[in-house]
Amino acid sequence: MEIVELKKGIYWVGAIDWNIRDFHGYSTTTGTTYNAYLILDEKNVLVDTVKAPFYLEMLGRISEIIDPSKIDIIISNHVEMDHSSSLSPIIERIGNPVVVTSERGKAGLGKHYRDPMNFKVVKTGESLSIGQRNLSFVEAPMLHWPDSMFTYIPEDRVLLPNDAFGQHFASCQRFEDEVGDEVMRHAAKYFANILWPLAPLILKKIDEVAKMGIPIDIIGPSHGLIWRKNPGRIIQAYVDWSQGKANRKALVIYDTMWGSTEALAKGILKGLIEEGVEAKLLHLRSNHRSDIIEEMLEAKGVLLGSPTLNNGMFPTMGDFLTYMKGLRPKGKIFGLFGSYGWGGGALKEMKKSLEQEKFDLWEQELTAQYIPDPEEIKGAIQFGKEFAKKIETNSTNDSK
Repeated sequence: MEIVELKKGIYWVGAIDWNIRDFHGYSTTTGTTYNAYLILDEKNVLVDTVKAPFYLEMLGRISEIIDPSKIDIIISNHVEMDHSSSLSPIIERIGNPVVVTSERGKAGLGKHYRDPMNFKVVKTGESLSIGQRNLSFVEAPMLHWPDSMFTYIPEDRVLLPNDAFGQHFASCQRFEDEVGDEVMRHAAKYFANILWPLAPLILKKIDEVAKMGIPIDIIGPSHGLIWRKNPGRIIQAYVDWSQGKANRKALVIYDTMWGSTEALAKGILKGLIEEGVEAKLLHLRSNHRSDIIEEMLEAKGVLLGSPTLNNGMFPTMGDFLTYMKGLRPKGKIFGLFGSYGWGGGALKEMKKSLEQEKFDLWEQELTAQYIPDPEEIKGAIQFGKEFAKKIETNSTNDSK
């Protein structure tokens, strides 16, 4: 791969993980990257490192630009190992560079690696002169670890925010304008599965950065493509997603044993469509939970369906609800449906799970025993239509 330069003297020196397919339960069907950045000045700076198995790939890219031993400073924006587990070997290779991080970053790196490091702790608003440039720092606790921070290069108007604004996407291209709109789908999935529970903090941090009045030409996240053509696009998308802006869209998410719950799901889907709602049918064993969560990001309504198994919900529904609850999606209306044989229990268990997290739960429910008859299918269609009206009512109220 050719040397990648963001701006004169600022280089991408990360690594591409083409083969990873799971990241903490999130399906990474297109792989990912671990982005690190090299800044050449009177003092040379490496911003973040890469996951340990890719250390030599990063070292090779650095070596094409400068002798790694000439790096004076390493900035650790985030302790998580996909960005820091090459820190010890690169320090050993360089000698004794200064390691710049937040107070919590220092504590986290000490617990992870236990090697003595020449730390310099920085706080929001502090800057570090490296010659022609002055690096500025913004602490971003819980975006998405307590130690997280952003590095900003004012002279070049480049923001390096680590895990904010990224995507899990492996590509031979490095910039979003080389790929097209596909990048937004990957960015949405990344936000929905990693940063969604932090939405209130994201809004505060974006507002804080906006008040600082820092111009941004390029955003270099720690995963995926670099934003250079219109970085404001991803910032605005984060604002919209964090505010819970949703379309008149509904998802019918379900699993089925012998087809009864699926028959109800298809009837509900028909009712939604007939009412003009954008709707999708998502079988839990045919769609990965992280892809379903991405679909939820811009949906107003979510209908969850399960057959009863052993007096409770189907295991795949339990798995999905556990995963979803951790992400705490707000601004959605949830409805429940399902089927049973000689005894129910699925809907009761699902309802309890949603109520515990204080999700907005529609009071109507739909159930059928054994195989739904034609009248019950008509009831499912009507159920879908009524849910569509519920979405419309709530969307109108939200816009007031």
